[in-house]
Amino acid sequence: MFEELSLKLDTALKKIRGQGKLTESNVSDSLREIRRILLDADVNYKVAKEFIEKVSAKALGREVIASITPGQLITKIIYDELTQLLGGNQEDMKLNPSGTTVILIVGLQGSGKTTFSAKLAKRLGEKKRKVFLVAADVYRPAAIEQLKTLGSQINIPVFSIEENDAIKAASQSLQFAKENHYDTVIIDTAGRLHIDEEMMNEVAKIKELTKPTETLFVVDAMTGQDAVNSAKAFNDTVNYDGIILTKLDGDARGGAALSIRSFVGKPIKFVSNGEKLTDLDIFYPERLASRILGKGDIVTLVEKAQETIDEFEAERLEEKLRKNKFDFDDFLKQIKAIKKMGSLSSIIGMIPGIGSQIKNANIDERALIKVEAIINSMTLEERSAPKILNGSRRKRIAKGSGTSVQDVNRLIKQFGEMQKMIGQLSKRGSMMKNLKFN
Repeated sequence: MFEELSLKLDTALKKIRGQGKLTESNVSDSLREIRRILLDADVNYKVAKEFIEKVSAKALGREVIASITPGQLITKIIYDELTQLLGGNQEDMKLNPSGTTVILIVGLQGSGKTTFSAKLAKRLGEKKRKVFLVAADVYRPAAIEQLKTLGSQINIPVFSIEENDAIKAASQSLQFAKENHYDTVIIDTAGRLHIDEEMMNEVAKIKELTKPTETLFVVDAMTGQDAVNSAKAFNDTVNYDGIILTKLDGDARGGAALSIRSFVGKPIKFVSNGEKLTDLDIFYPERLASRILGKGDIVTLVEKAQETIDEFEAERLEEKLRKNKFDFDDFLKQIKAIKKMGSLSSIIGMIPGIGSQIKNANIDERALIKVEAIINSMTLEERSAPKILNGSRRKRIAKGSGTSVQDVNRLIKQFGEMQKMIGQLSKRGSMMKNLKFN
């Protein structure tokens, strides 16, 4: 989402970093340019104005003007202010330590409430919470069935009633939790295409009745200033505890994400970066600020890798790489691990310095699916010994994977080149090791 904003900010900061000496004039010119960039990105006018005023006050201080690296210092000031704009510190979701934790999910229709509810249930279930979902969206066609489908995918039960009464469904769900010893209830409420009095009254009644531990407002980050307006309206009515930003993997300008925290004064607690039920991350203001300034987010990338890659398997792979015995079976396992980490674009965006380089690159997520299909169509013998892949075997693999012989040939060739490169790196590593100890 932030590629365009990141690229423009990087260009503006390069200009100021290239100045031999900073003056009030060239600092003001650069900050005026940055303010324009923020407004173009759909950042709220008042938020952009206050942000620039804070940066300016610090950037025009004597210590910056006199510094031998003024450009870098201004970048640091902007990073610090961006972090503060996004909330300053990461804030955890509250859980009831003794009784039942009730989490109320609110927001407009289409914001991703139902999918987020399932993602959160999966996350809490993995942390040994006994969770169930409540289908309190009784108006949208197939909303209850959607929640039940998502629940079945993650083995989380879904509570619903036959009547079209959201308040009654929420009320009965609390009794169900008590009788069946559940410690966490997630209530997915109804949304509308726009804010209306009936909707707000119903949400307010459900909150009053269930007394939730946390009320979370889900907002589509791609809706621009409308996201800020709806966030304010919901906060005025239900006084929610935190914000969930969805669709951060979209191609919108990202201004809502920068404006919403400042505008309503409530913390962003989670961000959703894709359609998979694993695509949910805790929100860290400093990490997003780093990504916006093109510095990547290596911490989150490492955390994702640690969550998805088995330690024993990593050691086994390292040994095979060292001995240059990396085969198609190992390659397939790595593809599956990468897919668990999220979309390719989101992973690449976390690597420092890469985002701006790939801005216009066409990242085809389907390429991994095709590679996976080809390898799955190979026998175990073929995966471990690609040299036996003659013409007839390649035709069989192409037919079995629904691809062409050219696709199979291309993959085998690329894999062969990768094996050669691994072999060269292994030899180089061995030589360095010998030099070190001789």
